[in-house]
Amino acid sequence: MPRRSLSHELTSAAHTDPALRPHGPPPIRLRGVHKRYWHGAEQVKVLDGVDLDIAPGRFVSLVGPSGAGKSTLLQLVAGLEAVTAGTINIGDVVVTDLDDRALARLRLATIGFVFQTFQLIPTLTALENAVLPLLLTGMARKRAAGEGQGLLGELGLTTRLDHLPEQLSVGEKQRVCMARAMVARPSVLLADEPTANLDGPATDEVMRTLQRAAKVRGMTVLMATHDARAAAYADAVYTLRGGKVTGGRSAELA
Repeated sequence: MPRRSLSHELTSAAHTDPALRPHGPPPIRLRGVHKRYWHGAEQVKVLDGVDLDIAPGRFVSLVGPSGAGKSTLLQLVAGLEAVTAGTINIGDVVVTDLDDRALARLRLATIGFVFQTFQLIPTLTALENAVLPLLLTGMARKRAAGEGQGLLGELGLTTRLDHLPEQLSVGEKQRVCMARAMVARPSVLLADEPTANLDGPATDEVMRTLQRAAKVRGMTVLMATHDARAAAYADAVYTLRGGKVTGGRSAELA
């Protein structure tokens, strides 16, 4: 996409529906959620009747072995994948009842997503990547830049605003990804293995940012991780194993 047409392409798709923005920081609620895939003639059961409640403004960590379905659960909450059975609510919005267009509007209005692989656009600067959600809402580029600069500054990236992703360290890329997820002030923040590629100090910095998102900004944060160091920052830890979710601070991380 040519750089000169970026704003037009983004804002032309930006039509958020107030009815899809839950009132206040919404809880996340899963009831009887099943997810199955077919691998040839074999049915693979990933989630098996998951029930889960996350209160407003809480930071919750979802742990479990690799392949347990942690990333899948986050993608179901975001409406990026469809459930096989069951319901998912964000506030009073039944995510599992929405069509693709309504899901896109819900994500724009309500959900920020931190990806393990960053998914930054390589031809855009750190600032331009961070403010994409604001441009999608139709915000003027100058105002969006001001918002992005402020948030990237809070994340220690003031001197990196004009750098392309290839010029950033792994930790800096993750912080840009987090700025992009938070810049539109979503009610729900989903983080998929946000520390998978980070060292200890960078992990602590990212986790403190997620803590502030919940405690200061009032976001409801759900993080999938296999990292015990990261999980310890959460208000509550749940384990996903064998398609089931169990909860409690003593949840195993292995």
